[in-house]
Amino acid sequence: MNGSRTAVVFDADETLIDLRPAVTGALVAVLEEMRRWSPAVGISLADLESDWHEVFAALSAAPVLEIRRAALARSLARAGLDDQLERFAALFFARRFALSRPFSDAVPTLAALRPHHLLGFATNGNSRAGRCGLAGQFSFELYAHENGLPKKPAPEFYAAVVTAAGVPAERIVYVRDSPAHDVVAAQRAGLRAIWLNRLGLPRPSGLAPDAEVATLTELPEALARIATAVL
Repeated sequence: MNGSRTAVVFDADETLIDLRPAVTGALVAVLEEMRRWSPAVGISLADLESDWHEVFAALSAAPVLEIRRAALARSLARAGLDDQLERFAALFFARRFALSRPFSDAVPTLAALRPHHLLGFATNGNSRAGRCGLAGQFSFELYAHENGLPKKPAPEFYAAVVTAAGVPAERIVYVRDSPAHDVVAAQRAGLRAIWLNRLGLPRPSGLAPDAEVATLTELPEALARIATAVL
């Protein structure tokens, strides 16, 4: 692989993939089915979302699939449907992936970058590129918990990115929406990091990404600035 080429590696959820509508739609489907099975039980979408957050806080290092199943089990227990986990998990994931779509700026930006950069996909989550409208977009894909790969911010995750890219760490730019979780960890591993700040949030104290962009369409210009400055 050309050692002078820059690799641009993307996280999945809320970076390339507009995850929130897909998850909300899947939870609505679960909620409707729960109410069909147990009409008298008062349960809300907020309850299902709360179950996810509580389980995630307790099991954050676990695979996302396991966390979601545990959250669904907690929600089903509210309605006395403890024995229906497999049915409801299948429903959730079928709807979640059927509704998963890239942000509108994702595919055009990837097309603009591909002639000049190696593109990668590396995520803690279970948003498979091929199931979320991004099939064939990347030279490599990495998923936490596959082949023993730990979740970010573990250094081993970023070491795997470097190996997959086949270029030195300093020639890899990681793009993600989470400032502390990914920007800081990627930089500690020797990569460059771009913070995708779609919501216009204030920059956390001490955070120093190599660039900050509000949309993916700003990436080519940001990458050019990084190349001029450090690459």
